[in-house]
Amino acid sequence: SSEVLEAIENVIQDVLKSLAQKKAPVLTLANRSDWRNIEFKDSVGLQMIPRCTTKQIRSDCPRSAPKFALMLKILSMIYKMVQSNTYATKRDIYYSDTLLFGSQSVVDNIINDISCMLKIPRRSLHILSTTKGFVAGNLSYTEEDGTKVNCTCGATAVSVPSNVQGIKNLISHAKFMLIVEKDATFQRLLDDDFCNKLSPCIMITGRGIPDLNTRLLVRKLWDTFQIPIFTLMDADPHGVEIMCIYKYGSVSMSFEAHHLTVPSMKWLGLLPSDLERLNIRKDVLIPLTQQDQNKLASIQKRPYIACQPMWKKELEIMAASKLKAEIQVLTSLSSDYLSRVYLPNKLQFGGWL
Repeated sequence: SSEVLEAIENVIQDVLKSLAQKKAPVLTLANRSDWRNIEFKDSVGLQMIPRCTTKQIRSDCPRSAPKFALMLKILSMIYKMVQSNTYATKRDIYYSDTLLFGSQSVVDNIINDISCMLKIPRRSLHILSTTKGFVAGNLSYTEEDGTKVNCTCGATAVSVPSNVQGIKNLISHAKFMLIVEKDATFQRLLDDDFCNKLSPCIMITGRGIPDLNTRLLVRKLWDTFQIPIFTLMDADPHGVEIMCIYKYGSVSMSFEAHHLTVPSMKWLGLLPSDLERLNIRKDVLIPLTQQDQNKLASIQKRPYIACQPMWKKELEIMAASKLKAEIQVLTSLSSDYLSRVYLPNKLQFGGWL
């Protein structure tokens, strides 16, 4: 915490120095969303380069002055929380003054900018993000406050903890981890008792694009147990995008890649090539929209696809067929095809990329 306080004091000292010299204070931030500031490293994923281009948030320019003020406001809130050892969620910060902040996304963006500017992970700033992910299966752990949590597969899942760094005493006999894109598929596999039937496993869903805590938990479980991690996504550009976030990270959070990515993750399904292999009827497949085609084209150009020739092939199949499918498409074969046939075969015979 002394490191966080010192980092904030340095920023404020610079502001005061500028004022003493009768200059307008400026905050300098890395350009987080610029692909030119990001390199792809096989072992880490997408990470920010050490000397990246920056942008200035000026206090004397009408366009950036409001952001300058909001950054100082949130820095002061973080300073107080670190001093008093209290925590707040991003929602708490927004609701402390909704008129001032205007929207939740403004707060989220500024917090990421501050984390990147100070080079300090968000958790150390005493800001928790609200969790939407679920975990189930062969796993138990103790939360920071001493609460014991057992995820062993009943028909209910456990919410991903809001302070992943604080969990300890992790115990599991799982043979693998399965990351499921959607809540509906996750619940279906829970109902079918998938976690116990095949071999003990841990199942996680971020319910779409994963939040920070879900990504932190996947990484922590990987660091702790070093078991294979498989992803089960829709065979569409959106599903591929989500899988890439878990595996390689995202551009906007590349400054924290080391805590968030698991590059050894494997794509289990639903593969575009599976649709042909399983003779899925054309009438249950969905045509790609123009937006889908644009997203697919942009994914195909990303640096990590070049070193994944099998993935490249799958994306080419999708682009050529101009069709996509949700995991639920497997119910057209039989209602429990996913848990009874598809996943056991894939896991037994190595049908992953």
